[in-house]
Amino acid sequence: MFESLDILYYSLFGFVGFFIGFIVRKKIAESRIQTAEIESERIIKAAEDKAEAKSKEILLEAKDEAFRLRNDIETEIKERRSEVSKLEQRIITKEEAVDSKTLQIEKKEETLNQKLSNVEETEAKISELYQQRLEELERISGLSTDEAKTILLEKLEKDLVNETATIIREYDSKLKEHEEKKAKEVISTAIQRFAADHVAESCVTVVSLPNDEMKGRIIGREGRNIRTIETLTGIDLIIDDTPEAVVLSGFDPVRREIARVSLEKLVADGRIHPSRIEETVEKSKKEVEQIIRESGEEASFNLGINNLHPEIIKYMGRLRYRTSYGQNVLMHSIEVANIAGLMAEEIGADVKVAKRAGFLHDIGKSIDHEVEGPHVEIGVNLLKRYKESKAVIHAVEAHHGDVEAKSIEAILVQAADAISAARPGARRESIEAYVKRLEKLEELANAFDGIEKSFAIQAGREVRIILKPEKISEDEMLVTARNIAKKIEEEMEYPGQIKVNVIRETRVAEYAK
Repeated sequence: MFESLDILYYSLFGFVGFFIGFIVRKKIAESRIQTAEIESERIIKAAEDKAEAKSKEILLEAKDEAFRLRNDIETEIKERRSEVSKLEQRIITKEEAVDSKTLQIEKKEETLNQKLSNVEETEAKISELYQQRLEELERISGLSTDEAKTILLEKLEKDLVNETATIIREYDSKLKEHEEKKAKEVISTAIQRFAADHVAESCVTVVSLPNDEMKGRIIGREGRNIRTIETLTGIDLIIDDTPEAVVLSGFDPVRREIARVSLEKLVADGRIHPSRIEETVEKSKKEVEQIIRESGEEASFNLGINNLHPEIIKYMGRLRYRTSYGQNVLMHSIEVANIAGLMAEEIGADVKVAKRAGFLHDIGKSIDHEVEGPHVEIGVNLLKRYKESKAVIHAVEAHHGDVEAKSIEAILVQAADAISAARPGARRESIEAYVKRLEKLEELANAFDGIEKSFAIQAGREVRIILKPEKISEDEMLVTARNIAKKIEEEMEYPGQIKVNVIRETRVAEYAK
């Protein structure tokens, strides 16, 4: 029984303990909840305060930005208003100016209309007066206007015929008096209106090399390369101690040009062997042939010479590489054609025949190294083969006097050929002969008494002589110059003329102390 009571007490105490624990835990939980609520209210309050402060700050910044933008916009509006105001002022000023000018134009137009009206009235009065005077003159003279015109024209025609006859007689008389002077003027004018450059004659061509090592490659193993080049081109290659250069020697200028072009291509390419040499030489031949044809066509076109046979053009183009005493034959032919044509124009001869014959007169020189005979004969045969006119063939045949010149054009070609060949600088002599001529010129001048120094200048076309003033007076200068010129004429041979320029000066020096 006591055990049952103990169990009951223990159960009651356990229930009371549980109940009390439950009450205590509830109070603790309520206390914690209350604390959490207070803390959350505090946090919410702080967040609200912070958000309010931040919103106020943002609001202030937005107000500042709006204020700044408003100020900027107001400033821009003020500037735009100022510009608009200025523009309006300008437009008003221009409108005022336009109105003023319009007013002036209207006034001028009124004035012009008034003047035009006055002019029309004046013209009507003049026309009326003219008609009255004309009728009065016809009444007094008893002639109509057409009859009076006829009489005046007949009288004027007679006067003109008489004056024309007088002028023609005077001109004819003057022309007969100055025939020689006119001929000289024609020749000098032709020379003055045309002059051509010249080149030095050469039977050799120098090809530059990038280095001396290239010489060995040109020679090749056992000389096979150089033999191939010489065989294909017919030109001798001279390879000596001259640094970075190979000399091509041969009398045929076209072959020499082919060899030059071929060798330059081989050196630039670097591949030098027999098959490559053969291919390059073939290409170079075609290129040179093209240049020859174009040179002939260009020369004939520039001269205005038409209807030349294509073969004749090719022969003329070959003269591009032909020289005679240092003068390029193609340039010489063009020069002769121009001079002959100008002289023919001056004297009224056939310009076309003179030009054509002048251009073709040395065509034989294009193949004179291949065909035997003088170049005149070779050229005549070529022109006959290609059906040139008899007048042109005769002028070519007579240009060196092989046959008598029977036409004016043939004589003009002779003269033009001589002028082109003999003009100063056209042809050159060897350097040895040139130096000897200059030395001889100075020697002849120095041989006279009273000569201090002499200098041959202008390639021997002038000798400048300094006299000793104490031995030769001013009056003796002219005699001395004439004697020196006469001595030069007697003892020297030279193209053109030589100017003897004698200088005498007296110098006096004094010193201020």
